Amino acid sequence: MGPGPSRMRKSLVSLVKLAMAEKEGVPCPDAETYVSEPDESCKDFIMQQTMMRVKNPKKSLDFYSRILGMRLLKKLDFPAMKFSLYFMGYEPAEDIPQDETERTRWTFSRKATVELTHNWGTEDDPEFQYHNGNKDPRGFGHIGIGVPDVYKACERFEKLGVNFVKKADDGV
Repeated sequence: MGPGPSRMRKSLVSLVKLAMAEKEGVPCPDAETYVSEPDESCKDFIMQQTMMRVKNPKKSLDFYSRILGMRLLKKLDFPAMKFSLYFMGYEPAEDIPQDETERTRWTFSRKATVELTHNWGTEDDPEFQYHNGNKDPRGFGHIGIGVPDVYKACERFEKLGVNFVKKADDGV
């Protein structure tokens, strides 16, 4: 059994101290001066989704549901354009409307969903791949999932066969 929440808190405190320790050479030390108070017209804006392209929807849906515990909130198919959208999130099953029109409306009102976009045919092309952001040129980093105990979650992921690029204590 891995370290508990108190070790994770210590890791977070260490990370914050590290971030606060040295300011020399920081490209934007005065970030707050570039931030505006949100305009009143933005008060109902939400961060609704993060879109990620996936090569194989079957594998991706399995990962996001079985490993991360998300539900499929809505699937939209676009046969004329040959792509499908899968909206995943952490919503109770009983809250998901059964009526398809209402379900679509409801899905787009949820906060922080993951939209998996599948361009048809990519799953059959062994040479096809998306850039994952972990190799040069680096770009996309990660999506963050809050869990009660990161070590227990990682232990569960390992038992389920997840291969890690980096674990919780492997640095920033």
